[in-house]
Amino acid sequence: MKKRLFQSWLFLLAFTLLTALGCKSEFEKIRGSGDTDSIYAKAFVYYEQEEYLRAQTLLELIIPAYRGKPELEKIYFTYADTYYKLGKYIMGNYYFKNFASTFPNSAQREEADFMAAYCNYMMSPGFRLEQTYTEKAIDDFQLFANTYSSSPRLKEVNRLIDEMRLKLEQKVFDEGVLYYNLRQYQAATTTFENLLKDFPETSNAEQVRYYLAKANYLLAENSVFEKREERYKKTVDYTKDYLSKFKESDNYNEVKSFYNNSVKQLKSITNGRYQDQGAGAGR
Repeated sequence: MKKRLFQSWLFLLAFTLLTALGCKSEFEKIRGSGDTDSIYAKAFVYYEQEEYLRAQTLLELIIPAYRGKPELEKIYFTYADTYYKLGKYIMGNYYFKNFASTFPNSAQREEADFMAAYCNYMMSPGFRLEQTYTEKAIDDFQLFANTYSSSPRLKEVNRLIDEMRLKLEQKVFDEGVLYYNLRQYQAATTTFENLLKDFPETSNAEQVRYYLAKANYLLAENSVFEKREERYKKTVDYTKDYLSKFKESDNYNEVKSFYNNSVKQLKSITNGRYQDQGAGAGR
């Protein structure tokens, strides 16, 4: 009885294996056929059906066979796009750039250059994280805008650049506030100065200049005697700049107090010799 059961089990196992081997999927049959024309045709069927991994696998098989042939351009662009569609943006960026350099006269070169930049855009993280891919995307989009100055994509490209620059600006602003909260006033001052240099059109100018004036004032207040004169003078400059630009600000009176105290301290340090040319600043 046991022997018969064992033989039946072996027969069933053998039947299952033979059935599995004899019933390869259509994809497996095409992939192993060696028929480049059939693989080519089926790859694009899979691509249209959004089965991008299968399309990618088949396209990769036939790239060598189509080298030097006109079909390679379509194969290679689609192959690059499968990486983008699968969310593999590093490889997508690589293959789109490679397409643009391999087929410099292609009608799809503009699209490839855009997609290479867009892959970096897709890898751009939140503003609190490392912004390497944000900077790469900005560089690539700026190059695109310079190269294709009449492209219908130009409006979108400029919007994406503005979006990513805003992210970089937010990161720098938060770093400056963090330094300020940690009472690292010199680092805060430097950070806010750099923000104004790199983002002169910032919509957050009032807050940036407020922190710049306040951080520099507190830096002067907490400095050794030898450095106070220089730092109070810088505070006077920052506060005067603020007071001339933001007369309606809620922070106006506070910044005016930084200005008045800095002038008072400078007069004390210089035995009354200090005279600020803008003594009426903000009035």
